This record gives sequence, structure tokens and C-alpha cells, in this order.
Amino acid sequence: MQEVIVDCALYRGGKRADRPPDFPAALREAREAGDAFLWIGLYEPTEAEFARVSRDFGLHPLAVEDSLRAHQRPKLETYADSLFLVLKPIAYEEETGELSTGELMVFVGDSFVLTVRHGRANPLGAVRERLEHTPSVLRHGPTAVMYAVSDTVVDHYLDVAAALHHDLDDLEAHVFSTEVRATASLAGRIYAFKRQALEFRRATVPLIDPVARLTGGRVPFVHDDSRFFFRDVADHLSRVNEQVESIDRLLTDILSAHLAQMGVRQNDDMRKISAWAAMFAVPTAIAGVYGMNFTHMPELHWVFGYPMALLLMLGVCLVLFRVFKSRGWM
Repeated sequence: MQEVIVDCALYRGGKRADRPPDFPAALREAREAGDAFLWIGLYEPTEAEFARVSRDFGLHPLAVEDSLRAHQRPKLETYADSLFLVLKPIAYEEETGELSTGELMVFVGDSFVLTVRHGRANPLGAVRERLEHTPSVLRHGPTAVMYAVSDTVVDHYLDVAAALHHDLDDLEAHVFSTEVRATASLAGRIYAFKRQALEFRRATVPLIDPVARLTGGRVPFVHDDSRFFFRDVADHLSRVNEQVESIDRLLTDILSAHLAQMGVRQNDDMRKISAWAAMFAVPTAIAGVYGMNFTHMPELHWVFGYPMALLLMLGVCLVLFRVFKSRGWM
């Protein structure tokens, strides 16, 4: 169980106290103090490991099931003894240019905050450290933790969106590159990029409704004064979704431009092939005529017949080459 618990602390008046040895006793102490709350962070707990915590905190079985299974959409659910928020942090790998998605569940009660994390994306360490350096914010209790976690996740979305826009500019430059090798595998790259944009959308768009509910106030276990702070989160989330829509539209336009360019290149290739075939057809036709085994043929016994036939082939080919070149077929 100790390996699953990333961090555990009791906070009084916005300041961290010692790590409690017993969760139920610490929770009772926090409720009796009035200005204290318990914050526990878990990482990918098993059903057996999570059973004790859910029993001590009285968590709803459906929320516990969602926390263990993961693969949930961002959502906000209200239960009798707690509030359940699901977030999907996004991590951007600069070396590979790929996105990795995690899941973050936040349980908020009257005097406790319980966070359950799945995946590598982890914004909580920095959030806890920042809150512990700002007791004036942490003094507001579990609501402050929920706001800080949500704000950090959404702000990181903006960084990821900026990184995707940078990669999109590079992809757009390759699409309009004149080098054939640079555009040979672009279709696969574009579709892979669209899958990443879709994964990003799945993390940001469903979060609109939970944040709107927190902004509107009257949510259990959340102070009404906090709605102004959640409005800031909603504003950042709106900017993120606008950027996601922009990325998706640009990817569609880039894919259309790439397919159009491929069609133009194929037409150019077909014209070049047709031009060369026409040039080779003339010598073939002349050689075929003079290769017939007839006794009476013009210039058949003429001394200059063979050079004349070669010059005729070369002359016609040169004329065709100049014509095709002037029309841009060569």
C-alpha cells in the first residue's frame, strides 16, 4: 500500500502537518479542526489496495469502479459524500512528437481530497509543491486543490497545443516541398497526426461540461466563491478547444492539398511517359516499315537510304521533343 501512496498529508490553516499514520483518525481530526483537510495521492492502485481507502472515506462504489478501470471520459459526478472529477492529462514527447494520455481522478469531500492517477502524465507533484508555497490558497481547503489540479491540467493543454501547431507547420512545409522523397510518406504522417488530434479532442471537449458546472456554482463540496477561479479554467479550456478545432481544420486542408499535389504529379508523370512513348513510336514505325520484306520499296537500293532513314528518325524525334518541351510535357 505504501508504494501506491505517492504522497499523504494533513493540512491545517494552509500549512502541511506531519504525515498521518492512520487515515480514519486523520480524517476525524480534520473534520473536528474545521480548518484542516487530508490530501492523499495514489498511483494506479489495485482493487485490494484501493478497498481500504474507499472504505475509510466512504466513496461510492461506482466512482471506485471508474477509478480502478480508468479509460473514462472527463466528467463530474456528485455523490452523497463526495464529488468525483475525471481529468485526462496529456503529455507531449518532444523526441518522438507523440502524445501520451493519462487519467486523473479527483475525489473531493468535506475534509479530504483523494487523487488517483493512471499513466505517465503527472501534474500533481508540481501542484502540491506550488500550493504548499501559497498557504493563502491552500487555506481554502479541498476546493483549492481541485481548482489547482484542473488549472494545471488545462494550462498544460495550451502547451501541448502550441507544440502541435509547431509540428503542424513543419508538416505543412513538407507537403509543399518540391522534393518527391520528402512527400512520399506524408499521407501516413498526416493520418497519424489526425489520430493525435482526435486523442487530444477526446481529452478537452468532454471537459467543457464539468468546468461549466463548477463555474456555475451550487456544486456540493465546492465553495461558491471558487466559481470565479473556475471561470479562468473555463476560459483557458475554451482557448484550447479553439486551437484543437484549428489543428483539425488545418490537417484536413493539408491532407486535401497533399492529395491534390499527388494527383498533379501523377498527371505530370503520365504526360512525360506519353511524350517519351510518342518519341519512341516514330522510330519504331519507320524501322517497322523498312523492315518489311518487299522487293520493290523506295530507296531500298539507294546508297544513302540507310543514313536517310536514321536522319528522318532523329529529325522527327527532335521536332517532337521541342513541341513537348514547349508545352511543359518534358
